[in-house]
Order: sequence, then structure tokens, then C-alpha cells
Amino acid sequence: MRPVVQAVFRLLTGFLFACHGAASLFGVLGGAHGGGTVPALQWPGWWAAVIELVGGALVALGLLTRTAAVICSGSMAYAYFSVHQSNALFPIDNGGEPAVMFCWAFLLIACLGPGAYAVGPLVKGGRAPAADERATPVPTS
Repeated sequence: MRPVVQAVFRLLTGFLFACHGAASLFGVLGGAHGGGTVPALQWPGWWAAVIELVGGALVALGLLTRTAAVICSGSMAYAYFSVHQSNALFPIDNGGEPAVMFCWAFLLIACLGPGAYAVGPLVKGGRAPAADERATPVPTS
């Protein structure tokens, strides 16, 4: 089940991240910070929203997954340390829990890969391996 669970985790994490980007860029789903959009080309908000939308979509699809996940993880680390950390020491106190969770979730995806049902292998001209073909044996002690 590991490749399938990995794929579901990748899909949901990427989709939720892309929703944040869409909210900030287009004002949908409640908009940026409770309403409206981020001004075009504003640093770092607009650029972060582009990374969220594009990177989240790529991760959700399983296309350039590891590269997109590293960029998404880095953007959340930057967001945490530049926006949240100065307000308080712990994420629960500074409102940085989503940034921390996305950062580590994308780092996990970057390390483990896309799992099953990724679009990447199809674009490269091959076929996407089925879930049971991608499974790796778990060492026993």
C-alpha cells in the first residue's frame, strides 16, 4: 500500500498548497489573508503565491515532483523564518504551523518521490508503473 498512500499524500498536499496560491493570486476560496489578492510582482507574497500554485499543481500531478517539492519546501522554510519566527519562538504561538507542516511534508515528498500514479513517467514517453510494481521490499530484522 505504500506507493498508493504516498500518491494520495502527494496529491492532497499539492492540491491544498495550490489552493493557497489560487486564493492569493485570484481571490478565490476566500482570497489572500481573508479577502482580495496579492498585488502583482510584490515581494515576497506574489512570488510565494506563484510557487504555491504552480509547485502545488506539479506535485499533485506527479510531474517534476522532487524538484517542485524542494522548491515548495524551501519557500515554506523562508516564509516561516522571515514572517513567523520573529513573532514568537514556537509555531503554535507565531501562527506558523501551516508553513512548518507544508515545509516538512514537501521535504518528505522530495525524499520519497511521487509514489504511484504520477504523470511524470507518462510525459517522459514511458508508462506509469502500477502501484505493485513500484513497491520496494521492506527490510525485516
